[in-house]
Amino acid sequence: MTARSPYEILGEDGIGKLVDAFYDAMDEMPQAARVRAMHKENLDEVRDKLKDYLTGWMGGPPLYHRKTGTVCLTDPHDPYWIGPRERDQWLLCMDEALERISASDELKNMLKEPMYRIADTVRNRQSSSERDEDPNIIAVG
Repeated sequence: MTARSPYEILGEDGIGKLVDAFYDAMDEMPQAARVRAMHKENLDEVRDKLKDYLTGWMGGPPLYHRKTGTVCLTDPHDPYWIGPRERDQWLLCMDEALERISASDELKNMLKEPMYRIADTVRNRQSSSERDEDPNIIAVG
């Protein structure tokens, strides 16, 4: 039996449902407040971008690449403080989204490690303590 890609399992409609569930979870979960604060109030544009990205990433047509000419994830995220906490909040929303669409265990297991790698690639800080430190302290030691 040939292994199916996530795109073959979900299809374009299923990926759309996953993305909608992801951003709904981000909107609703207090545990995702830091990552939600990085987004505009209206999530329509970012929903479209994530749907296009995931469609290609999961084995479907390269919609994101066709529109942007690249699949670089780090550049668009550079302006944001993304540390381990923000990465983990993003992953929490994705886990919740997979639950909300009743994804199979096969699909969840298939995506767990690759989703972590994506989220960790976007991480651009070693800590999540943006501006939590006293600006008057010159050195700690």
